[in-house]
Order: sequence, then C-alpha cells, then structure tokens
Amino acid sequence: MDPAKFRESFLRVTEQVGRQVVGQQDVIRDVLIALLANGHVLLEGVPGLGKTQLVRTLSQVLDLDFKRIQFTPDLMPADIIGTNVLIETDTGQKRFEFQRGPIFSQLILGDEINRATPRTQSAMLEAMQEHTVSVAGQTHPLQEPFFVLATQNPIEMEGTYRLPEAQLDRFFFKLDVTFPELSELAEILHRTTSGQLPPVETVIDSEQILEMQALVRQVPVASHVEERMIQLLYAVHPENPDAPEAVRQYVKLGPSVRGLQAISLASRVVALMDGRYNVAFEDIRTVVLPALRHRILLNFEGEAEGVDTDTLVAEAVQDCDL
Repeated sequence: MDPAKFRESFLRVTEQVGRQVVGQQDVIRDVLIALLANGHVLLEGVPGLGKTQLVRTLSQVLDLDFKRIQFTPDLMPADIIGTNVLIETDTGQKRFEFQRGPIFSQLILGDEINRATPRTQSAMLEAMQEHTVSVAGQTHPLQEPFFVLATQNPIEMEGTYRLPEAQLDRFFFKLDVTFPELSELAEILHRTTSGQLPPVETVIDSEQILEMQALVRQVPVASHVEERMIQLLYAVHPENPDAPEAVRQYVKLGPSVRGLQAISLASRVVALMDGRYNVAFEDIRTVVLPALRHRILLNFEGEAEGVDTDTLVAEAVQDCDL
C-alpha cells in the first residue's frame, strides 16, 4: 500500500464513521491513528456522549469482530480471558477444554473499565501488550488486528478503582470525549430519535488494516526529528534540570519509553494522513498530548493542587520550541 492509498482509506473511514457519530472529529481521528499504529485507546468522558456508538460504528466500517465487556466490581479475570472447563466426551472420558472469553475478538470495548477490581483489570495486561492470553500454562494467540477501546467516567468515582500505572501505560492514547457543541445537539437529537441511524459501508478489512500498520513502521524519521521527540519526553521528567519549573515541582514520575514510541508511531500515521512519507515537527504537536497525558504521575503536591497534566505537556512543548 502506498501513502496515497493510505490517505484515501483513512479519509473514507472517517467519512463513514461520521455518518453515525456527530462531531467528535478529533476523537475519531485519534482513535484511527492509534489503531493504525497498533495501539489501544482509553476514552474518558461522562455517559451519553456516544463512546459506545463510536466503537460499534468503527467495527462495521472496518469489518472487525466486535465484543463489548461491561466491567463491574464482581467481574472476574476468567470472565474476560476464558477458562478451562471439564467436559465429557462421547466415549465417557473426561478432559479439560479451554473455553474462550470475550477477549478473543478483534475490537474490544471495555466499558467503564475502572469499575472492575485491580485483579480483573490486570487480566487485560498480557492481551494488550503481547496480543496473547495465557491460561493454565498454555498461551493462546489473539486474532489480528487486535484493538482495545476502554471507557471510564471521570465524574462518578464511587465504586471505581483507579487504573494502575502499568495498565495506563499500555494505552497508546488517552482521549477526552467532550460535550457536543450547541450546533451539533440538534443533529444528534434527530439521528438518535428518528428510529434508524444512517447506514454505513465497510471501507477496509483486517488484511488492509495490517497492510496500513506495516506501512506506518516503514515511514522514515529524520535524526533531528527523533532528537526533538526525545527532548520532549525528557522535558516532562522531574529529574531533568532543564525541565519546566512546574514539571520539577509537581511531577513524581515522567512518561516511560512507551510514550516515546507512541509519539514516533503516531507521528508517522499523521504524516501518511497528510500524504507525506516523512515526519515533521507539526506531526509531533498533533499527537503529543494524547500520547503523554496519562503517562505523567503527579506527586502529592500536584494532586492536592489539581494540576492538569495537559498543562504540563503544553509547557514542555513550548519549552522545546515545537
């Protein structure tokens, strides 16, 4: 697949998703960027903003197997990944057989993921990182492409568990789903109460997605652009004496190397979206916020003062002249 075909496919997918999802153009774009970079997305927003509808529509447009997992406090790891069950054969013999859980799909919607216990949340770690599931000493591969979109409600905190930093780091992007514009509410009301959503067409399939993911990793990144990515990552580390004052004052732990990998891969997708086969500084600016905002761990002072990690990333971008 060449860059022109990549751009055309990307625009067609965006167009079809927009037939059922009103507004949220930046969210749709960033979800597709993460998918084509072979990453996962954490969607944060209050209920009723169309997060589930976005995922369902995406599965239709991309022709991917779709499963929805509703995370609740009583959900167990086996409810997600599956378990070995004892069955009796026709000859009367008994043996264990692995019954697959809903994680064995291509597009997973983890709804309200922060409502499950940390033990259950950790069941997603291997699947998200390795694209495999291990049960009773046996490893089962997941079908490619494998893409997780998890949602969490930032307002209602009763009965929720904070996602561990190790799991947050597995998410390629964290996206804030905001309330629709006033001009969009009438269209949302019309589409959702008229009885039937506009139909969408399948644009690309699994094979084409894998081709697009492979092309992303072939996009060259100039050495001076890579140096600026590294400089930007280091600018939100408190141990860096040249980091902005707010970073050194409020940050306990800066982003991991996965943050740098996310910036690099996402920037390549943005370049291909624009029909280019090289990464520019502008591409970095487009992706740095969703790539780093959830990978910054605030210290006690930062938590107490309600410091926004988006602000810290913005200061780092400005400090690096991006």
